[in-house]
Amino acid sequence: MPLGPVAPLDLVALERDALERWRETDLFGQVRRLRKGAEPWIFYEGPPTANGQPGLHHVWARVFKDLFIRFQTMRGHDVPRKGGWDCHGLPVEIEVEKELGIRSKHEIEAYGVENFNRRCRESVQRYVEDFAAVTERAAVGIDTRDAYWTLSNDYIESVWWLLRQLWDQGLLYEGHRVTPYCARCGTALSSHELGQPGAYHDITDPSVYVRFPLRDRDADLLVWTTTPWTLISNVAVAAGPDIEYVEVRDPEGGRDLIVAAALAPDDADVVARFTGRDLLGWRYQRPFDFLPIADDAQRVVAADFVSTDEGTGLVHLAPAFGADDMEVARAEGLPVLNPVDGDGAFDHHVAPWQGRFVKDADRDIVDDLDARGVLVREEPYTHAYPHCWRCDTPLIYWAKTSWFIRTSERKADLLAQNERIGWHPEHIKYGRFGDWLENNVDWALSRDRYWGTPLPVWRCADGHDTCVGSVAELSSLAEADLSDLDLHRPFVDEVTFPCPRCGGTTRRQLPVLDAWFDSGSMPSAQHHHPFGDRTAFESAFPADFICEAIDQTRGWFYSLLAVNTLVFGETPYRNVVCLDLVVDAAGKKMSKSTGNVIDPWQIFGEHGSDALRWYFFSAGSPWTSRRVSEDGIREATRKTLLTLWNVLAFFATYADADGWSPPTDEISTEVEATHVLDRWLLGELDDTIAVVGAGLDDFDALTAATRLATFVDDLSNWYVRRSRRRFWQASDQSVYAVLHHALVATARLLAPFCPFLADDIHSRLTGDASVHLCDWPLSTGRRDPALAAEVDAARRLVALGRAARTDAKVRVRQPLRRALLLHPGVELSDAIRREVADELNVKELEDVESLAGLLTWTVVPNFRTLGPRLGRRVDEVKQALAEADGSAVRRALTEHGHVEVAGERLGPDDVEVRAHQHEDFAITHEGSWAVALDLDLDEDLRLEGVARELVRGLNAAHGDWIASEVLAVALDRGAGGDHRLDVDGESVAVALELSSEGR
Repeated sequence: MPLGPVAPLDLVALERDALERWRETDLFGQVRRLRKGAEPWIFYEGPPTANGQPGLHHVWARVFKDLFIRFQTMRGHDVPRKGGWDCHGLPVEIEVEKELGIRSKHEIEAYGVENFNRRCRESVQRYVEDFAAVTERAAVGIDTRDAYWTLSNDYIESVWWLLRQLWDQGLLYEGHRVTPYCARCGTALSSHELGQPGAYHDITDPSVYVRFPLRDRDADLLVWTTTPWTLISNVAVAAGPDIEYVEVRDPEGGRDLIVAAALAPDDADVVARFTGRDLLGWRYQRPFDFLPIADDAQRVVAADFVSTDEGTGLVHLAPAFGADDMEVARAEGLPVLNPVDGDGAFDHHVAPWQGRFVKDADRDIVDDLDARGVLVREEPYTHAYPHCWRCDTPLIYWAKTSWFIRTSERKADLLAQNERIGWHPEHIKYGRFGDWLENNVDWALSRDRYWGTPLPVWRCADGHDTCVGSVAELSSLAEADLSDLDLHRPFVDEVTFPCPRCGGTTRRQLPVLDAWFDSGSMPSAQHHHPFGDRTAFESAFPADFICEAIDQTRGWFYSLLAVNTLVFGETPYRNVVCLDLVVDAAGKKMSKSTGNVIDPWQIFGEHGSDALRWYFFSAGSPWTSRRVSEDGIREATRKTLLTLWNVLAFFATYADADGWSPPTDEISTEVEATHVLDRWLLGELDDTIAVVGAGLDDFDALTAATRLATFVDDLSNWYVRRSRRRFWQASDQSVYAVLHHALVATARLLAPFCPFLADDIHSRLTGDASVHLCDWPLSTGRRDPALAAEVDAARRLVALGRAARTDAKVRVRQPLRRALLLHPGVELSDAIRREVADELNVKELEDVESLAGLLTWTVVPNFRTLGPRLGRRVDEVKQALAEADGSAVRRALTEHGHVEVAGERLGPDDVEVRAHQHEDFAITHEGSWAVALDLDLDEDLRLEGVARELVRGLNAAHGDWIASEVLAVALDRGAGGDHRLDVDGESVAVALELSSEGR
């Protein structure tokens, strides 16, 4: 079977041909059928939302998923590859709002919930084909045709069933709590949504120091806040019970001010001192009286969260807008004053600023305080402030009724399950994720929105709640066949039934669920559990592997763990690969909302997806953010993929020229290896198989890719380089078998990383249908550590020898008489010595124990350190060093760390040791290793150098050798030629003619 010709590498064209072949042969179907019934290895797909064009950041996570899927498949496992689409949630609604020019929930309801949700359904399906196309073009083996959809009735019904399990455990409840609230979207957010990247922005707010006049004392409490708008809802002031407070004179002549002693000015005139306990119960006048308040409020209360880190040590409390404030209010029996509506604007109670978004009213509120003489000072305050991660609106903390899951009650279970998870990188386990679990708060589950899984809770007028866990149960309660009901709003809202407790009419509570609950439900909901085939879920739970970027730590990773631990009692995944983010040139996360997404089709069209994949896997740790660089992609391709392709081209050319054909059976582990280079290469291959396999088993793509890249470099720049004559002379057929074996195994190792290139190489070499239908290569114990150490030493010596030639400006093809080698601790066999001599182009190798006689040493003072220390005596030291034995001084410094000279103890930093080499030698050393090249040339060496320079040209005394080097049938000498070479300072004309024997 001819192996060539091998054209120059064109990954884009190669991949296009491979895709067509894969489609025609249904390659993925073949893979599924081949592995069906084998031991399963379970992967869960984190579903993307396909309501926008896919970006390069989507490819980033998908190719890492594919890497481990392909590896485990080649290891013989049956790996389900079911894809999924995340369909619900505010990101979808916001996209539709933009399309419709809608800016509020009022406009949505005027447009019609049914119409709006229909547009949402269309939106999430708009780019599914684009995502599927990118997935295929990136060679990602995820099945997008059999994907689950979180909008399907089957999926929603399974989500209802899961929620019913939480209800039955008493873990689902409705509560009135302060939660982060987006006025633009009109809904609360869960605490883990505040953990999304970009949720916090640095903004500058007005911070104000305000007088709260005491009723029974001629002094004012000085209170500091960064949210002036909340002062309208003030009900109390909190003091730290153990904090020391002082009453100080107002330098402006006003009433005295009471502040924490630690925060009072150093030159303050102190009138009295108190503890926080002394202040408790003191009554004051609040800054605004728009809202009626009970007489027992407006007093100082105790709170442990008060500190003296900043401000005044006195904290104003507005329970409607602060979780800590609300806790104190409940403990103290304080009222909750809330003049803010669902749009985040002041209502009619606050007439001057009615209809204004609260944060927009800050400026006017501060001016009002100043005009009434209660503002002491205003300062700009820059701090990290939470924003809606979907629409970028500043959030407010707002007391409202929401539905919650009691995740905090099950914190111990969540922490225990986290112990069973293999996190990659490991520090996430107890860091970002572990800290999140340790500080767990109840999950704010409900969203006052439209496009999502409806909350399956119906309530009657008497407040009796019924949680529905299936369509069949809802049909039974409603006494109607609802099997064809669309389980979205508004259709499900129209279903009513008699209350099971009192018979009154029940109506569904309007919120929909947090879309993160949808995605966390996917292990069971993707199989319509428990209504579908139970074994489909039970045999695929938990997953062996999931993979997403780090922004999912408090998103999908958390929601998966929370839902499934609470319902099924265990973690739904055993291993998680947590990638950092793909970022733009400025280091910012790529996302549709910021408009900095790179089109993956541009990269595919210019470089090929295998090039991008290899860059992702090999260019650095996936645990650090990755800035995508086309120069980086090109360099990674050149160093490894192009090098491998060139080795293939070399092999195919000479194998075809010599008529060598590969074996037709499965890759052989019994390749004959007698030559030292063959034994070394097969040993390195064995080690590479072991290291790459272990790396991928441990989800360490970088270690695996690095070892594979090193082997490709070894293959090209040592094995093929050193074996060229064995191929050219066609006298040693075993070299073809060894290189063929290595290339086939390398293709299999490369298959999970670069599926297209690996498939092409493997098919060329074997004639097999696809590398992806093959098993992973196995280590065979060929690794010879002693031989590997010898070759490492040889290559180190060769590198030193080449450097010595370069420094001496001696041509590589010029033979030299000898090289002196210093390589302590390593013995070189005769076979390896011959490789070193040939590579260095020297006639003889001599081992030496030192470079004595070839190097001399002089030692001079370091005047920068000795001058200030010794003054004029530095000249005496200089003279003594000049007269001393430089080698002895150097040895003393090395062995003892100092030397005594002219009565002074000198250390390594006090002197400079300079080496001077023998004029007849070129010497390079590194640590205790060195190579010295003898530069003395006689006429024979010079002429041989000229002949070697000619390789494609002419020299009377060495013509036969030249002919053999260039695979010429004959060498003719004449005056003309179509190409001129500069050889040893002379111009030589050369012409090449293809002989009939070579046609």
